[in-house]
Amino acid sequence: MIALKDLRYVRLGTADVDAAARFATRFAGLQEVGRMGERGAGHAVYLRSDARHHSVVCFEGDPADQAVGFEVADPADLKAGAGRLAAAGYPVRMGTRDECAVRNVSSMVMLSDPSGNRLELVVPAKDTDGEFVPIRPAGVERLSTVGLRSTDPARDEAFWTGALGARVSDRIGTAPYLRLDDAHHRVALVAARRPGLRHIGFQVGSLDDIMRATYFLRENGISIRFGPGRDPVSAATFVYFAGPDGLPWCYTTQQRTITNEAQRPRQFPVAPRSWCMWGSRPEGGDLNP
Repeated sequence: MIALKDLRYVRLGTADVDAAARFATRFAGLQEVGRMGERGAGHAVYLRSDARHHSVVCFEGDPADQAVGFEVADPADLKAGAGRLAAAGYPVRMGTRDECAVRNVSSMVMLSDPSGNRLELVVPAKDTDGEFVPIRPAGVERLSTVGLRSTDPARDEAFWTGALGARVSDRIGTAPYLRLDDAHHRVALVAARRPGLRHIGFQVGSLDDIMRATYFLRENGISIRFGPGRDPVSAATFVYFAGPDGLPWCYTTQQRTITNEAQRPRQFPVAPRSWCMWGSRPEGGDLNP
């Protein structure tokens, strides 16, 4: 088992890196911190949501080419855990020096969960000393959550809890909400026909930030996909909005924490009231089928 410490970054393929960067900075409230390559030759933009080096990388490529990075405490834990995963039959690969360099990490293990979601387990290199200063102050505090599609949530839950040390906070139907630290969840696994990101979420400071963003995004032609609402499972207030290449992005605030590891997961039914206690419904019936 490798004990994951935190959600670190997402890597998103996109047909238009410049458009993705404009969305992330002007509308989503992230800060551009660097670029690599040129159009047609490894073009990528790096974006921050907090004091860490980066939270999002948008690179030129297929929008289905996605990966999620998770932080591990130190290189010894990563190496030992990779050995245990390989011995348990999970295909793993150590990142090359160049692959680590473009991610600003000192070491990395690459693998996929049983559904095919690409994961990168990393020990970060030194973060920047610069202050997080976005173009649009949207109240963003950090990359907070990811939703992953799962072709078999029960099977994938066993992988995430057994191989990666995640803990189940609650479930909606078969969909587990998984925590890595005190936050109610960093990962949600949702039943789907294919792997991939279902959404990426950013923590903001307050309900006021949620409501200001809702009006700002609507006024600028960005589709609100779900919310504003309140999640009965995590108690977080949220709003989901359309991001580049059809991937929903969201803001959340006031997600509850869990410090009692003896607390048993609650079971919620698959019903609209389990997704929003205020009665909001996702646009089109689902965030991203």
